[in-house]
Amino acid sequence: MEWTTRPGQGPGAEALGADLHGKSVLELGCGPGHNAAHLATRHHAHVTAVDLVGLQVRRARSHYGRLNNLTFIAGHVLHHLHASDEQFDAIYSIFGAIGLVAPELLLPAIARRLPPGRVLAFSVPHPQRAGRCPSGDDRPCRDHVTLPDRTRLPVARWEFAPDRWERQLRRAGFWTTSAQEFHDPRTGHWPTTLLIRARKL
Repeated sequence: MEWTTRPGQGPGAEALGADLHGKSVLELGCGPGHNAAHLATRHHAHVTAVDLVGLQVRRARSHYGRLNNLTFIAGHVLHHLHASDEQFDAIYSIFGAIGLVAPELLLPAIARRLPPGRVLAFSVPHPQRAGRCPSGDDRPCRDHVTLPDRTRLPVARWEFAPDRWERQLRRAGFWTTSAQEFHDPRTGHWPTTLLIRARKL
C-alpha cells in the first residue's frame, strides 16, 4: 500500500491491523482502486471501495472487477455511510474523502460504521507542505485535485495539524494512536504527508 506521496515510503497494510484475512474493510475515495485491490488479493480482506468520480470507479472496475471480495461503488461517501448499516473492521482514506468532506459530518458517520476498538487510518496532504501554514480554525481552505484526464477541480480542503485532527477525532468518538509525518526529498524539505491512525472508543 502507498500511504504517502513517495512510493515505498511509510507502512503497509499493517496500519489497518495485524491480520486482515477475512476482515471487512472500507476505503473512502478509492481512485483507480490499487490499494483496495492490494488488500483484497494480498491480504484476502473483503473490501468495499467508494469514490465520487465515476471515471475513477470505471477504471477500477476495468482493472479489478473480477475480484469476488472487492466491490467498487460510485457515489458520495457520506451518502454511502448513511445509507448502509454495515459494520467494518477497518476504514481508511489515502488522499481521499477525509480532508475533502467536512470532518464534523464525516468523522461521526465513520464512527457509526466501526465497532469499538476498530481502526480508522487516513493520509492527507501535510498542512505545512511547500511552506504552507496549518489552518488556525475549523474552516476549509481552497485547493484543487487533478482528475485522471488532467482536469483541475477546485475543492475545499480541511488542512489541520495533528492536534486539531486529534480534537476532531475525539469529538467523533475516536482516540488517536499515532500521527506520522513523511517527507519527499524530491519536493523540498517540508513534510508532504500526514498519516493518522485512530481507534473507535
